[in-house]
Amino acid sequence: MEGHTRPTALQLPERAAKPRSTGITMVVDGGLPTRYFRDVVESGAEFLDFVKFGWGTALVTKDLGEKIAVLQDIGVEFYFGGTLFEKFVLQDRLDEFRDLCQKYSCQFVEVSNGTIELTNAEKAGYIRKLSDEFQVISEVGFKDAERSENLPPSRWIECIHEDLDSGALLVTLESRESGRSGICRPNGELRFGLIEELLSSELNHETLLFEAPSSELQCYFVKRVGPDVNLGNVAATAVLGLETIRLGLRADTLSCFEGGVA
Repeated sequence: MEGHTRPTALQLPERAAKPRSTGITMVVDGGLPTRYFRDVVESGAEFLDFVKFGWGTALVTKDLGEKIAVLQDIGVEFYFGGTLFEKFVLQDRLDEFRDLCQKYSCQFVEVSNGTIELTNAEKAGYIRKLSDEFQVISEVGFKDAERSENLPPSRWIECIHEDLDSGALLVTLESRESGRSGICRPNGELRFGLIEELLSSELNHETLLFEAPSSELQCYFVKRVGPDVNLGNVAATAVLGLETIRLGLRADTLSCFEGGVA
């Protein structure tokens, strides 16, 4: 895959071109008005890989089909939030979940256990069931901050391996839209020890999608992992801002990549 950066005399990190498997940017749509949605995704399409229709908004979005058509026109993939999947599982309606995804020609689905009582082994079973028809993006970590804090790094690594072995394409690491759960503490501080154990393990970081809703988290991961780190839960209006972070065009990363990128 050829790399890509906008033509300029500046020396900037080379970015993977779309469709890419590294340097993924995922945006959450929590219910943006349709015309506003069109404007923001079209303006950032070059740097945007996925839109996730957050939690259960897919069921209450009047113009969902129109939004999806916009994404298809500009070459941006989409999927429904894992919480919606969990709602269907809670009511033992997996077939109806499949029907919904088929109705909207979904290529990707998210499988999670962030809210309901569902073991990771059970979640992995759903990954296997759905991966025969869809590309599965799983999630590790809980919406409840205390539950996530009680999940030791070794267990995070085990769960990630189990999801990947069951057929997940990517494993999302939970932080919520607030950045106050999962890989983050309730006060918003990143769990640095957890991140270091994940990155120093045998896991391929290209299979991990770090939820990073704030510019502080985005800067940290770009500096720690590199410009082509996979980042999610990015605000729809922050796609271009994130790209400047990746390219060293923002104060926080301005001097990070001088002399080349390892």
